[in-house]
Amino acid sequence: MAVNRTPVLKRCRQLGIDPIVLGYTGKESKRQPKRRRKESEYGMQLREKQKAKFIYGVQEKQFRGYFRRAKSQSGITGENLMAILESRLDNIVFRLGFARTRREARQTVTHGHITVNGNRVDIPSYRVRPGDLIAVAPKAKELLVIKSALVSNERVQVPAWLEVDIEKLQGSVLSLPTREQIDLDINEQLIVELYSK
Repeated sequence: MAVNRTPVLKRCRQLGIDPIVLGYTGKESKRQPKRRRKESEYGMQLREKQKAKFIYGVQEKQFRGYFRRAKSQSGITGENLMAILESRLDNIVFRLGFARTRREARQTVTHGHITVNGNRVDIPSYRVRPGDLIAVAPKAKELLVIKSALVSNERVQVPAWLEVDIEKLQGSVLSLPTREQIDLDINEQLIVELYSK
């Protein structure tokens, strides 16, 4: 499995992403971004794809598969793609506030600390469906990682398509998100144009 070892703040600076989007707070970039020459159409499309891949922690092969699935569904391909990316289990764990960052959420899921409908799931790319109940496993409720995420979760705004119960450490998916409910600055139409060439 490929692992992205690029420092997060450096990659955020390259892609023009605010580190807060990824859950990193209080970390400012010291260097100012360099002036870039006028970007080509292909360059803009590629940057949007790289931005989406970096935010969700997805590699190229998996991202291409998500695009194929989004294209085969009825509706607007770009919106379908964003809904698929948002419905990944690691993203849901981050959105519910059980982890401070998406990378931390991915590790929490991989280590088996999350259950879906009462069954332990250790696959970060598991697609959550409306009505699913996501909870912290009973043995993991006392983990320092989860406790610290809950302490710092005042900054996490749980989206309207999710419902969370902090006392029970569980949340449920009310519906799949619409594009208006996804608060990321990604132009998914440019990604569709890139893959449609």
